[in-house]
Amino acid sequence: MIEGLPFYVNLLFIATVLLTFWLFARIISKKKILWVLALWLLITGVLSFNKFFISFDSFPPRFLLFVIIPLMVIVFSLVSRRGIDFTGKLSLKKLVLLSIVRIPVELTLYLLFLNKQIPELMVFTGRNFDILAGLSAPFIGYYCFEGEEVRKKSLLLIWHFISLALLMNIVINALLSAPFSFQQFGFEQPNRAVFYFPFIWLPTFIVMTVLFSHLVSIRTLIPGRPYENKPANSSMT
Repeated sequence: MIEGLPFYVNLLFIATVLLTFWLFARIISKKKILWVLALWLLITGVLSFNKFFISFDSFPPRFLLFVIIPLMVIVFSLVSRRGIDFTGKLSLKKLVLLSIVRIPVELTLYLLFLNKQIPELMVFTGRNFDILAGLSAPFIGYYCFEGEEVRKKSLLLIWHFISLALLMNIVINALLSAPFSFQQFGFEQPNRAVFYFPFIWLPTFIVMTVLFSHLVSIRTLIPGRPYENKPANSSMT
């Protein structure tokens, strides 16, 4: 853990991770996948607790592998027949509501900034407007759906593209603010927090689940795609 950081900041973020896992479990009901995900959290948590990722001189950065692995899983779910068959049946409404976790994430980042663990450009008073996706998610979930059926497909697609852009904005700024050889921003107060326990779960878990939610939804909603979202008790029109 980060020395001198108020313990409530750690508790807030751990609670956010648990919320993310619970919301994701409501989307992905397969127990085998959830057990693998729990193991992933355990492995990355233990490694970060033992400061495995605090090696900023290594190239490539150690955490990179733990980002590439979930990215490969996401790509598999988007391009493979098996992955498309599985993700095409997921609830689009629940995938939207997953973005609610971005609200406590942004609050955590703000507290980390106040405690000089990340630069201001990573919070909502700087260049990070990702909280807008979290705040708008409940309204999009209410307005764009009737039960599980999509009724405002175009608006839903626009929201996913904008929210994805907001996510990519903070990811790029966070990466370029980390104290690596390619650092471009935040030299006075680098992004160090996300390489410590429990905050390593932000890039290796929370960001990946939110990215998954956007890409799978866009993959399903794009007009002309043969892979429709078909909930058990309703069909999309």
